[in-house]
Amino acid sequence: MQEAGATSTCNEETPLSRLEAMWGAEGLERVQNSTVMVLGVGGVGSNCIEALARGGVGTLIIVDGDAVAASNINRQAIAFTDTVGRRKVDVMREMIHRINPDARVIARDAFVRADDVEALIEDCRAKADGRIDYLIDAIDTVSTKLSVAEFAERTGMPLVSSMGGAMKLAPERLRIADVYETRNDALSRVMRKECRKRGISHLDVLYSDEEPFMRPLSTAADGAGARPPLGTASYFPPIMGQMLAGFVIRKLVADRA
Repeated sequence: MQEAGATSTCNEETPLSRLEAMWGAEGLERVQNSTVMVLGVGGVGSNCIEALARGGVGTLIIVDGDAVAASNINRQAIAFTDTVGRRKVDVMREMIHRINPDARVIARDAFVRADDVEALIEDCRAKADGRIDYLIDAIDTVSTKLSVAEFAERTGMPLVSSMGGAMKLAPERLRIADVYETRNDALSRVMRKECRKRGISHLDVLYSDEEPFMRPLSTAADGAGARPPLGTASYFPPIMGQMLAGFVIRKLVADRA
């Protein structure tokens, strides 16, 4: 007798079999035929991209101008002792192809600047046969995040934007909401104010309403007046990335004709 919960050996297991069991053949085909662009291959972005690749997304556009650093090892999917010093997009592309050799990867080794957001996205869209089905903002710079949000508002491109995860401990406090419905989050507060100024009517964001966890010694300035980097829990950015990927994959399954 087969134990409860065991998988029958009569059913062939493939990298896509569990996905098809979840979404059905039609839903899985929608995901496989989709193009998702992720801005930023850091703690949130790298884990998000990994989940999208494992979720069957057929075309991934990845953008980051940085190299893997030793300090990234605590939270980034691409950061290992043997990848330190390598370009993030190169390591990420290799990981995607180890998961799905058939995935198409369009990689840009460049920082996303506020004044070149439109040119960057449009150039990547042209290389992706004229279509980007979802845009994910996993970058840190407020001015650039606002430029991305303005572009999405103007063009109607679906966008979800990650807020900050530094000094946060409780992943159960994470949620996705319109930026105008956020509370108790410093970055969301800035984004909300600036979105209102720019006439941005809606922006989906992933944020935490948890009060930041602060240690007095970790925020003390050094002799030159500089402050050390904010701390980040090893599990927090990966959970954020997984949540963003889950949100987008559900949208792709439900919304694409």
